[in-house]
Amino acid sequence: MHLKPFSRWAMASLSGLLLFLSFPKFGNGLVAWVALIPLLLSLEGAKPAEGFKTGFLAGLIAHAGTLYWIAYVVVQYGYLPVYVGVAATLLLAAYLSLYTACFAIGVVLLRPQGAAGFVVPPLIWTVLEFGRSHLLTGFPWNNLAHSQYLFGNIIQIADVTGTYGITFAIVMVNTILGTVLASCSSQRSNLCVSGIVIASLTLMITGVYGHYRTGEIREKMKEASAIEVSLVQGNIDQNIKWDKRYQAETLNIYRNLTLKSLPSPGGIILWPETAAPFYFEQPGTLRDSMIDLVRAAGRSLLFGSPYFEERDGNLTFMNSAYLIRQDGTVGGRYDKVHLVPYGEYVPLRTLFPFFSKMVAGIGDFQPGKGYESLSGDGYRFGVLICYEAIFPEGARNYKRGGADLLVNMTNDAWFGLTSAPYQHLAMTVFRAVENRLYLARVANTGISAVVDPLGKILIQTDLFERTVKQCGVKFIDEKTIYAAYGDVFVYLCATALGLYFLIEFRRRRNVGRNT
Repeated sequence: MHLKPFSRWAMASLSGLLLFLSFPKFGNGLVAWVALIPLLLSLEGAKPAEGFKTGFLAGLIAHAGTLYWIAYVVVQYGYLPVYVGVAATLLLAAYLSLYTACFAIGVVLLRPQGAAGFVVPPLIWTVLEFGRSHLLTGFPWNNLAHSQYLFGNIIQIADVTGTYGITFAIVMVNTILGTVLASCSSQRSNLCVSGIVIASLTLMITGVYGHYRTGEIREKMKEASAIEVSLVQGNIDQNIKWDKRYQAETLNIYRNLTLKSLPSPGGIILWPETAAPFYFEQPGTLRDSMIDLVRAAGRSLLFGSPYFEERDGNLTFMNSAYLIRQDGTVGGRYDKVHLVPYGEYVPLRTLFPFFSKMVAGIGDFQPGKGYESLSGDGYRFGVLICYEAIFPEGARNYKRGGADLLVNMTNDAWFGLTSAPYQHLAMTVFRAVENRLYLARVANTGISAVVDPLGKILIQTDLFERTVKQCGVKFIDEKTIYAAYGDVFVYLCATALGLYFLIEFRRRRNVGRNT
């Protein structure tokens, strides 16, 4: 099959649109299972250069659609012109589209046949997605698996393979369905039937495992001890958050919300990232008022606050979380490890000087030393601040270190009413499933939520509401393959892809010698 350029671009554009419609808040995860079919069909008979352009176009449309909110953040809080915000969005989308382009050119160059044709494309996509999640500090935002966060049976396999196993299954089903369409239209009935069978088996195996694990984890949850958490969503306007004139008012808002709706005895109060907009480490009336609040409440408080210290004559800033025990003593501090580029620090500042305004409120933060749990009332809390929740490594380290509960504190006020808060929550769900831990998420302006070890969102708040939500969380001790061994599945995919490449390279070389 040889398509005209316009037809190729149209099919690639359709895939880009379908990928966009696979993610919240505008999309539905079911679309992901067919989103790549037009792109794969457009690669039939394509040359490498055509494949690269086609894949790049599909990726550009998909990423520009799902990441449009970056322009909003840059313009609204970076105080930059609209054209700079649009350019920043397109620049990031173009970078991410290189991975889609590499996927397309890989399919074109390898041109796997028969059963290999069902497996090689998902191998390529999975390995590239892993690379995107780690290169240049990593950006796993809206990995393909994240589209499935509402489908309980499908996402349970994440405790074995991480999100990459789900991604593999999605791409495999897309590949098979695309092959079936091409085969049936060309009357290759054997390939058509075998494709339908393999696609059905893929979905069946994923679903059966999910059903089995769901029942098993539910039994564990019945026997587990529990406490109640209070998620205090202050809904503080980002424009006044760091204004010293509003510090006392901000604390009063949190104080009143907290005392009005306390968790049951033994429970814990959770405030969002930088809920205390001052340096808690410094003695003073603001620090004293927080300690007095905890003593009055008789409950432990976990909250976010910036921290600074002097190193070699220079001030070093951290984005931190503190635990105050119910007796008023400080139980420890966690310093955020994985920082947000251009949000908490500015890489390549000399190349992009106009982005320095994004962090002008405090200055560049420095990363913490490691993922260290905070202990209080006999439990260990693994804290993930904002962006850290989209990376599996931190939660996995906490699980191996004996954490009983994952806490994601964030400030998504930057995102306004865009899709970003919904996408952020969707990614966070997988940390609970991978490690079989409850996860409590508390956000300044929402979305605050509690996710159980099956990935089910038990409660959640609306955006931009001032509220307190309470929910019971349980502590289960369930080992998972993913927590213990990490991304072994991806390494197996990379090995299989490498072996296929070597075999195909030798086959083609031998064919060339014999002709």
